[in-house]
Amino acid sequence: MQIFHNPNYNFIRWRWHAIALSAAIIIAGAALTVTNGLALGIDFSGGTLVRVRFEQQVSEDQVRRALDAIPGDKVVQQFGPVADREIMIRLPQTSTAEQGASLEQGSRQIEEALQKAGLPKFEVVLRDIVGPVIGAELQRKGIYATLASIIAITLYIALRFRPSFALGAIAATFHDILVTLAFLQFFKYELSLNVVAAILTITGYSVNDTIVIFDRVRENMRSKRREPLDQVVNTAVNQTLSRTIITAGTTFLSVLALYIFGGEALRGFSFTMLVGIISGTYSTVFIASAIAILVSKKPHTAVAPADAAARNTRKQKGAKAS
Repeated sequence: MQIFHNPNYNFIRWRWHAIALSAAIIIAGAALTVTNGLALGIDFSGGTLVRVRFEQQVSEDQVRRALDAIPGDKVVQQFGPVADREIMIRLPQTSTAEQGASLEQGSRQIEEALQKAGLPKFEVVLRDIVGPVIGAELQRKGIYATLASIIAITLYIALRFRPSFALGAIAATFHDILVTLAFLQFFKYELSLNVVAAILTITGYSVNDTIVIFDRVRENMRSKRREPLDQVVNTAVNQTLSRTIITAGTTFLSVLALYIFGGEALRGFSFTMLVGIISGTYSTVFIASAIAILVSKKPHTAVAPADAAARNTRKQKGAKAS
């Protein structure tokens, strides 16, 4: 399927504009993070976890509305099969309370809020607390997982293509992560385990799209040796443009449906994915290729016809002299 027939857009021409736009978004996100701090979810900051089993079926939205009276952000999720009628509720950790008192207080607040809302009868199946130590460990594991994936991707692209291409792909990957984090700050989403999973998914998605273009660049460099690298890369981007748009479009629509109908529990994950798909497509076309050209140690330079003719003349004279 072809959306564009023989496209010939000059994407490389707009590389500096694209880099400037991305830098502005990343700087704005960083400034907001420094000013307001990074909003961490209960997974990382710690909190109280309570699991409740109802006698009759209750939706997550009903429980969420019942807990509106409790201050702070709350996480409400269906636990296990729907037939079990169990809901898992997490409240943020209070910094001043002892763990035991905090657990008892959080459980009591949840029970009172559910009773006042007139929901069906329930029983508390589990009371637990996620301390800040566990949250810090989850933070470290999330950072290690992201860095390990980026290092593996760098080695793969450097071996398959060339080191300059690897730098371009990694620059685009960091670009996607930073832009996504900036939009999470703009729209006040917390950094949770679901969001970290979405960021790791974005990393693989963006690199896969970039590799498709770099593979076409490698093919074009063999068949178009006389063309400059800028033109070779731009041709590759145009040749894969239909594939890029179709892949990004279908993935975007799928995640958009998840964002609309997936419920509150998946809202952060799906929002992160939506931003990452747009950013990944954008960086594939503008950022990765531009960085690869800028840092390439072996640029493809065109041979002018006059230079080629002079070179042939010198060869012929040398052959006659011999």
